[in-house]
Amino acid sequence: MLIDTRKSPYAKVSFTARCRWTGGFLKDRFDTTAQAAIPHILSIFDDADSFFHEVENFRIAAGLTQGEFRGNPYGDGDFYKLLEAMACAGMPHEQLDGYIRLIASAQQADGYLSTKQIIGERQSGGATRHSDVDDFEEYNFGHLMTAACVLARETGNDALLTVARRVCDYLDAYYQRVLAGNGAQTAVCPSHYMGLAEMYRQTGEQRYLSMLETAIALRDRVTNGTEDNQDRIPLREQRVISGHAVRATYLYAGVTDLYLETGDSTLLPTLNACWRNLLDTKLYIIGGLGALYTGCAPFGDLINAQRVHQAFGYAYQLPNITAYNETCAALGGIFWAQRRFAIQPDGEAFDLIERITCNLAAAAISLDGQRYFYENMLRRTETVPYHLMWPRERSDTFECFCCPTNLSRFFTETGYYAYAQGADTLYTGLYGQGETTVALENGAAFRIRQQTDYPWDGRIRFVFEAAKDVPFTLMLRIPAWSRDSSLTVNGAVTALPRASAGQYVPVRIDRPSQTEVLLQLDMAPRFTLAHPMVEEDEGQACVERGPLVYCLESVDNGSLQSLAFKGDTAFGEYPMQIGQIPLVALEVDGYRVTRDTAGALYSRYEPSLAQPVTLRLIPYFAWDNRGFGEMRIWLPLTVKA
Repeated sequence: MLIDTRKSPYAKVSFTARCRWTGGFLKDRFDTTAQAAIPHILSIFDDADSFFHEVENFRIAAGLTQGEFRGNPYGDGDFYKLLEAMACAGMPHEQLDGYIRLIASAQQADGYLSTKQIIGERQSGGATRHSDVDDFEEYNFGHLMTAACVLARETGNDALLTVARRVCDYLDAYYQRVLAGNGAQTAVCPSHYMGLAEMYRQTGEQRYLSMLETAIALRDRVTNGTEDNQDRIPLREQRVISGHAVRATYLYAGVTDLYLETGDSTLLPTLNACWRNLLDTKLYIIGGLGALYTGCAPFGDLINAQRVHQAFGYAYQLPNITAYNETCAALGGIFWAQRRFAIQPDGEAFDLIERITCNLAAAAISLDGQRYFYENMLRRTETVPYHLMWPRERSDTFECFCCPTNLSRFFTETGYYAYAQGADTLYTGLYGQGETTVALENGAAFRIRQQTDYPWDGRIRFVFEAAKDVPFTLMLRIPAWSRDSSLTVNGAVTALPRASAGQYVPVRIDRPSQTEVLLQLDMAPRFTLAHPMVEEDEGQACVERGPLVYCLESVDNGSLQSLAFKGDTAFGEYPMQIGQIPLVALEVDGYRVTRDTAGALYSRYEPSLAQPVTLRLIPYFAWDNRGFGEMRIWLPLTVKA
């Protein structure tokens, strides 16, 4: 989602320069989303006979057709996300205008707008307003607010913003009634925190910021709250990220928005501690968040532990076959990381954004843009001797369709993650071939082009066009994985120290039109180990190259059972293509251990059973595009003393 922190008093940077991708990985993802994914989702949402019923629910709520509410209670919000994606993908304004008129016609006289309740209140025994926290009313409101702000910025059309203002009028009156009654309120998946922040930034009206403060304060008045909704203990006492992963990331992103506007330093201990807890103990190598379909949210003792859906679980509890990792949770992690970067620009936040973008998010949609993962596993076997609650391959539809719309808006908005602007400073974010125009507060205005084949090649060239040479500082992100990097400015080469990995390196640009900058990142493939407390990965390694995590598929290697990497050998690199996507595949020596007792729970190891093999790996984002088969990321690592 797009944020506008240009006037946020506690933001050090803003994200208003949109890079137009002209080639490579991110352009492929943008084009696939715009040309395949969005039309596919829209055809489903616009089908009156489909399960989702999104558009038809608005028609029924508006009185244009007859019928009952069908689909998910959060379907309105998913439709708003799709409209946001359509605007950022450059879809025809006339098409957007028609949907906006439909939405406006369903809105009630008091501003209320959630189709399940509007339709339900006309029927005996139907859904009513605010009767069930799991009806996602404020989730729907929040995505409407965000989409309205994005459409106003991207298209100049503020018709949906008018609808969002009226929704906020209703929500404000509702909050006042709750406050007057000494009540409390928690909304699940609180997208409205981020939505209210954007309404404030878009309109400049103080009341939206006041509503954001009220919404967050109301959750602290909840009694007998749950770990699932992060309202068991007051917000400012939270130090461990736990509970439902999407709800947590949306919560902390919205709280970070509140800090960006108010500078309330009492929020920082919670935000900082939960961030560290996530990155240090609960983050998958692919950028996944929320390890467990159903897990335990411990808070002191097992007797009082709570059952939680999409749970983070315990520290270092990161299973592979049963990894849940809902796509929306990872995208929520990106939204939170971007806002943290606005507070304090550092390499860690954008390293996380890049890890999720290039691995989990890219893997969550097929290369042809027609099928999706709701959850994102790290290992797939031919059979599983237990029941899983989700399909083990991508599907073109599934009942909970929030992730495809979230992915669509993210991949059409990645151009806004390429650069962040300070007063006289330009920070690089996501690398990729593209160009944009930048205007800094100090008067520097220029066109910047990246020429690169990243993430396949670590060579990134920056050239500038400026009518007037006003100096500025280019801050180059050196990813934490790049140990040996170099910088060349107008032919002068500087080897960067290894300590620069994970940091930003400043480059003073005195005369932009006469300056060329070349960044060379270390793209050598590498083995990566997990923390010893990650039990499923202890004694194993995975392979990474640049920002990409690699995996093995049985289509290249046969059975993936009983394989091991040979750690003291070199990697081979070779080009290949899956679908229409060119990529770099890897080969490395390994072993296959043949078991002499098939199917036994335990069997004796004989050294003669280990046979040398050549293992082939592809980027994780490209898996499950060549038919059903095994996949795994982690393998045992054998090394000589």
